[in-house]
Amino acid sequence: MYLLLLILLLSYLVGSIPTSIIVGKLVKGIDIRNYGSGNAGGTNVYRVLGWKYGILVILLDALKGAVAVVFVARLHYGNIPFENATPFDDFTLIQIMAGVAAVIGHVWTIFAGFRGGKGIATALGMLMTIITVDMLVALAVFIVVVSITKYISLGSILGAMSVPLILIIRENIFHVDIPGYNVVLPFTIAICILILYTHRSNLRRLISGKENRINLFGKKSA
Repeated sequence: MYLLLLILLLSYLVGSIPTSIIVGKLVKGIDIRNYGSGNAGGTNVYRVLGWKYGILVILLDALKGAVAVVFVARLHYGNIPFENATPFDDFTLIQIMAGVAAVIGHVWTIFAGFRGGKGIATALGMLMTIITVDMLVALAVFIVVVSITKYISLGSILGAMSVPLILIIRENIFHVDIPGYNVVLPFTIAICILILYTHRSNLRRLISGKENRINLFGKKSA
């Protein structure tokens, strides 16, 4: 049990690394949370510091989720300290738990007063290692939506919501045997609910028509 708690703690700490705040301090000496939307995420860095730094932060945030799943989870050995009722082997289950801990760390980072980002990039990095095909399709949904609407928040929301839908379609219509489908599906639905929660202010602005659009290769929203 202590080893599992250590893995979850380390994964949380990896996810808690405030990449957007660090980049903001290094590039302009600012706390990114005091500018733009006030969010400590890649999208806000994109708006305030430009697309190059925005993409850098998004990639680093995704890397946090992947590191937790691919490296931190490997500290586990032996059997898990509870009954595994899932179709996953013990190690894969530990990977999922480590990934979730990293996402939680990103959203509620201990290094920045528990005010982090919205979890999209870190969840992407985590899920890419578990359901790669489905996440690539969801990433395509994100890119198409953002390219057409210029709303990164809308692309993030629809991309996240598409993941369980893609799983359902592949498993039940195309009859692809997705390992651990009955566990992965509710898990991705739970991640979607978390993403919707962290994007609640964006949803309100989208509904009211006040959400900012992104100039894909500039600093200002249109």
